Formats: sequence, C-alpha cells, structure tokens
Amino acid sequence: MIKIYNYGEVSNDEIFARENISSNVEGIVADIISTVVKDGDRALYSYTEKFDKAALSSLEVGDEEIEEAFGACEEEFLSILREAAVNIRAFHEKQVRSNFVINDKPGVMIGQKIMPIEKVGLYVPGGTAAYPSTVLMDSIPAKIAGCREIVMVTPPGADGRVNPVILAAAKIAGVDRIFKVGGAQAVAALAYGTESVPKVDKIVGPGNAFVAEAKKQVFGKVSIDMIAGPSEILVVADSTCNPKFVAADLLSQAEHDKMASAVLVTDDKKFAEAVGAEIEEQIPNLPRAEIARASIDNNGKIIVAENDLSLAIDIANEIAPEHLELCVDNPFDYLDKIRNAGSVFMGKYCPEALGDYFAGPNHTLPTSGTARFSSPLSVDDFVKKTQFTYYTPEALSAVADKVAYFASKEGLDAHAKSAVVRFDEK
Repeated sequence: MIKIYNYGEVSNDEIFARENISSNVEGIVADIISTVVKDGDRALYSYTEKFDKAALSSLEVGDEEIEEAFGACEEEFLSILREAAVNIRAFHEKQVRSNFVINDKPGVMIGQKIMPIEKVGLYVPGGTAAYPSTVLMDSIPAKIAGCREIVMVTPPGADGRVNPVILAAAKIAGVDRIFKVGGAQAVAALAYGTESVPKVDKIVGPGNAFVAEAKKQVFGKVSIDMIAGPSEILVVADSTCNPKFVAADLLSQAEHDKMASAVLVTDDKKFAEAVGAEIEEQIPNLPRAEIARASIDNNGKIIVAENDLSLAIDIANEIAPEHLELCVDNPFDYLDKIRNAGSVFMGKYCPEALGDYFAGPNHTLPTSGTARFSSPLSVDDFVKKTQFTYYTPEALSAVADKVAYFASKEGLDAHAKSAVVRFDEK
C-alpha cells in the first residue's frame, strides 16, 4: 500500500528515492560493448539469441516486414498515430532555430549557422511493453531538424519479428533504417558501427538500466540525449479533485516498471487517504498489476502539506520531477511558480498520458531531478551550431593591438603575434 507522510517526515531528496536493486550493471555493460566492438554483427546475433530468445537470419528489418506490419494494424490505430504525429510535428516545428549574422561594425561580420546532425540513432524499448509513441516523439524532431539518416534499433520478440505497432509508427514518422537489436549491445552498435549497423553521431531514446549505462559509457564517442532513469510522476492536488482521477494518474506511471515512482503532494489528509484507497481499488484491475503493485509499495508516496498548496509547489520545485501534474483549479495561477519540471500538465482534465501519446509536447524527459538543469527532447537535440567570424584588413588593424595586449595577459605570445604580424613593416 502507498505510504502517507506528513510534510517533514521524509526529506525532499528521499521523496523519489527508489528501492535499491544491486547489480554489476557497469561491468556487464562494459563487457558487452567491448564484445560488440570486437565481434560486430556476430556479437549482435549472439546477444539477441541470449537475451531476446530470437535466432535471426538478418539484423535489418526489410521493406516487406514493414508493409506486413502496417497491414496488420487496425486502421483506427493508424489514424490515431497519424493524428498524434501531426500534433507532435506542429509543436516541434515551433522550436526550429534560425541562422543569424551581426554586421553592425564596418568590416566585421560574425554569425552562427544551424546545421542538422547527419546521422542519429533512435533506441526504442521493447521487453515488457511496446512504445510506438517513443518512435514518434524521438524521430519527428530529428526529421524537422533535417537529419540525413535516422537509424532505429529495437529488440525483437522471440519470433524474430518487431512488434507491428513499432514498425507502423516508424513508417509514419519516416525512420530510414530499422534493426532488430536491443539492450546495451544495440547502443554499442550505434556508437561504433558493425558490418550491418551504421555508426551514428548521436543516440537518443529511453531504455532500462543497461541501456542507460551503455549510453553513459559511449558518451564522447557519440553524443547522447540524456541518461534517463525510471519513470516518475509528481501530482500536486487539492481536496477538490476526484481521488479516482489522481489514483489513475499515479498508476499510469507505476505500471511502467517496478522502479517507477508515483508521488502525490496534497494539502488535505482526508484526500490523501481517499487517493490511497482508490489506488488499492484500481490496482487489481490492471493487466500489469504486479508491476504497479511493486512500484507503489516500494517507491510510491503521498506527502501531506497541510493546508498549504504553495508548500506543495515548493516541494515540486525541489524534486524537479519528470512529469508534474497540477490537478488544481486555476492551474495557470501556479505555472510561473514552477521552476523545475520536465513537463507540466495543467488542470484536472489533463492526465500525463495525454502528453505520452497525443498532445504534441515531447515525452522524452529529464528524470531523477535533472530537470533542474536539462530539458525535454527537442529539435535542438538534433542540430549543431557553427559560428563564423570575418574581418577586413582595416577592421583587424583597428583592434589588433587590443587582441595582442589581451593575449599577453595570458602569457600567450604567439597568440599576440598572430594578431599584429600582418601589419609588421616589411
């Protein structure tokens, strides 16, 4: 059963503390990466058979399999996928940056170019659930940015095939190539390349602890979006909310995996108890009840900030949750007070699931308090910036002595000379 605390009984930095599962993830991942680097495709086939119980004849998904998957999906689902893609595209198109040039001094031109990262790798989780939403969320911004090639990796089922809904989403989103490989071995393949899987410049997308660790270990060889932890939600709600709604929203994250965290902060003790009772009522009816049960029992919490909703906002800012729901009347009264959150869901009729699938803002979000300094996945993640400088001889002559003087203060005489040598008398 979810635990209920009065504010102060548990410190803010422990509110999202999770059950500790000890394992040598770092060492296991390091071994997998080195094996993929050494053995290439052979390692990928071997790991796929070991971890996914799939004996593959080919790593890459062919056009025929994609078309079969598309045909196997209900037209209603395909229609919803397309509508979600439209919403996601409309939101992310607003993020596109422009080049700029500054030319306000005679003979001087400086500026910045925005260019797409050429080749990106998209990791799409498999395992206990399929995530076509992740395909849309992570590939559409890359398409908008203008990336030349999007390479997707995702684990196959034991039958050696990728879940049809994943392939359908990939076709709608415009993914270029798809490979049947998951886990740390997929990240290694994207980072270093194999005979089949091309080396990419950046890897994005969520995954389990092994995927997260692999992204951490290959960072520097390639860029990554973030090190994502287990999913988390913080709901701020007052007593005017329907406990059934809040319980359902908490469970929407608890069912992700046993390490997920679902937390409610409320200003009313009776409401807290009502939500706790609703959670117990709803869990047995969930197909993923075992996962939700473990998440709620080990990591779920309700914090009662008695008669003080502003304190609840302060708690949210200190925790910096991945998902923050403001289940209150007049939520826009509080929006400017939110400083740290991955994505904010406003009001009593805006469940976090709306953002997971359909509304348009991205669902790949900073976790584990990193919303204090990082942002949701966006078009910015798929571009790089190059700056340029141009000076005429006359413009350089006017400032060369200043540059040389600055360089001399750092003890870098060659720097200083390079600024004035062009004007030395022959």
